[in-house]
Amino acid sequence: MNTESNTQHVHYRYEQVDKVNIFYREAGEPTDPSIVLLHGFAASSYMYRDIIPALAENYHVIAPDLPSFGFTQAPGRMQYTYTFENIAKTMEKFVQQLEIKRYALMAHDYGAPVGWRMAAANPDAVTALISQNGNAYEEGLAEGWNAIKDYWQNPTPENRAALKDFPTPEEIKSQYLTGVSDKSLVSPDGYTLEGMHVQKPGNADIQLDLVLDYASNVENYPRFQAYFREYQPALLAVWGANDPYFLPAGAEAWKRDLPNADIRFFDTGHFALETHADEITPIILEFLAQSVK
Repeated sequence: MNTESNTQHVHYRYEQVDKVNIFYREAGEPTDPSIVLLHGFAASSYMYRDIIPALAENYHVIAPDLPSFGFTQAPGRMQYTYTFENIAKTMEKFVQQLEIKRYALMAHDYGAPVGWRMAAANPDAVTALISQNGNAYEEGLAEGWNAIKDYWQNPTPENRAALKDFPTPEEIKSQYLTGVSDKSLVSPDGYTLEGMHVQKPGNADIQLDLVLDYASNVENYPRFQAYFREYQPALLAVWGANDPYFLPAGAEAWKRDLPNADIRFFDTGHFALETHADEITPIILEFLAQSVK
C-alpha cells in the first residue's frame, strides 16, 4: 500500500502504438496493482477525473483515450480501421508497451466491448472487472438503439443519414443529462469538451462507422458470456438505472454467468460518475480490496 501523497498526482502522457498516438492519464505507483479505465461514447479519460486520485492511493491507474476520442491522435478512416476489434487490438498493444502484465479493468459504454475482448483474449491478465453501464447482454439494449438497429440490418446511406444527429454536441449533452433528476449536478465541462472533440474534421463519420460496427459487439455477446462463465472473474457493476441506452436488465443478467457478481444501481443516467462519484468510489475501492491482491 502506498500512503505518500504524491501518488495521487495525475500525469498526462502519450504512447505511440503503431499509427495511433494514445493519450493517457497515469497516477499511483507502478509497483502497486494496476487498473485500466476504459471510457465510452461520448466521453474520454476525462470521465474518470473524480475517481483517479482515490484509486491512486493504492493502485497504479491508467486511463487512456480510445482512438477517435479525447486527445488521442489517430489517423483518418483510410489509414486506420475503426472497428471495435481493431481498437481492442490497439489497446492490448498499448497495455503491453506499458509493460502492464496484470490489471483490473473498469469499462463504460464503448469501453466495455473493447475491454471484454481484451479480457477474453488474455483472461489470465485481468484480475477483476468493473462495469459502469458497460453492456454484455441483449437484455440491456434499450429502445434508444432502435434506429441504430435499423442501420445494422440495412446500412444504406438513408439509414446512416438518419443518425446524423448522433455525433453532435447537442446529442452528447442530451446523453449526459437524460435520466438525471437534478441536472444541476452535471458539470457542463464534460459534455462541452466531448462536443468539441466530436466536431474535429472527419470524426463524425468515424463515429457513425463505430455505430455500425457496434453490431459486432452484440454478435460477440455469447463469446463474452462464455468467458465470464469459464473464468468467473470478480465483477462489480455500478449502473445508472435511468440510462436511455443500457437497461438495468443488462446488469442483472450477469448473475446468470457470474452468481457472485456485485450489482449496484443508482438513480441517474448513462454517466453515473458525473453525479454519483462520491457514492460509487468507496464501493469500487471496497470491491478492489476484496478482489485484487
